[in-house]
Amino acid sequence: MSKTWLITGASSGFGRSLTEKLLARGDRVAATSRNTQALDDLRERHADRLWVEALDLRDLHAVRETVDHAFSELGRIDTIVSNAGYGVLGAAEETTDEQLRDIVDTNLSGSIVLIRSALPHLRAQGGGRVLQVSSEGGQIAYPGFSLYHATKWGIEGFVEAVAKEMAPFGIRFTLVEPGPARTNFGRGLVQPEPIAAYDGTPAHQTRDALLSGDWIVTGDPERMAATMIAVVDQAEPPLRLVLGKTSYHAVRDALSTRLNELEAQREIAFSTDYQAEELA
Repeated sequence: MSKTWLITGASSGFGRSLTEKLLARGDRVAATSRNTQALDDLRERHADRLWVEALDLRDLHAVRETVDHAFSELGRIDTIVSNAGYGVLGAAEETTDEQLRDIVDTNLSGSIVLIRSALPHLRAQGGGRVLQVSSEGGQIAYPGFSLYHATKWGIEGFVEAVAKEMAPFGIRFTLVEPGPARTNFGRGLVQPEPIAAYDGTPAHQTRDALLSGDWIVTGDPERMAATMIAVVDQAEPPLRLVLGKTSYHAVRDALSTRLNELEAQREIAFSTDYQAEELA
């Protein structure tokens, strides 16, 4: 039985791969993008099953209108894929207020409003799925990507809480945490004006490694997209889906370090509570 999906950022990267695979298997897709012309070839081949609308996630009013319009036009939408996003590569001090506003508005606020706007429709139809494309950067942090990590850690906290709120309504969420993949993510990076004082420091070492091409990217976006689709098809999908060896090892190391730090503070944590005799 075919399904209907709404995908943001559908013109490139994971969004494009997902859209192509879903159309190929006979599903319907409501695809949004700031660049809808990049979807013209798919519209020509799948005009009856591909609904396209221009959307900039920074325009929160437009996000709400687009979600309502998609449900009105297509009826039931089984899965929402919040995929659109980008990165800012630079030390925190190098970034501008405008760059901060734009990435938060796109990666965090836009994603939140997209999901919030879909929830009444999903509840009314008796359930559905939400796939939020996050990143390994939602659980770890590279120097030089502070603004990006702020948005990904933020959307992970939002989704984890909302997943608990929506469980009684049959709405299931999955946070997708891919490691580096051979998409066009690198070409879309915003790069602030560098400050020479950071040369040779971790922030610029990350930037230099990424821009030099020496950073070997092993993640296959096609395999990752196929796995995302397979997870949505599961009766009980995981809350988090880690994709790629790089992501697996990075997230595992980060969680292990965090747990070790927590355990080392056990006595300190307990010492800050009222004692049993004080509560008696």
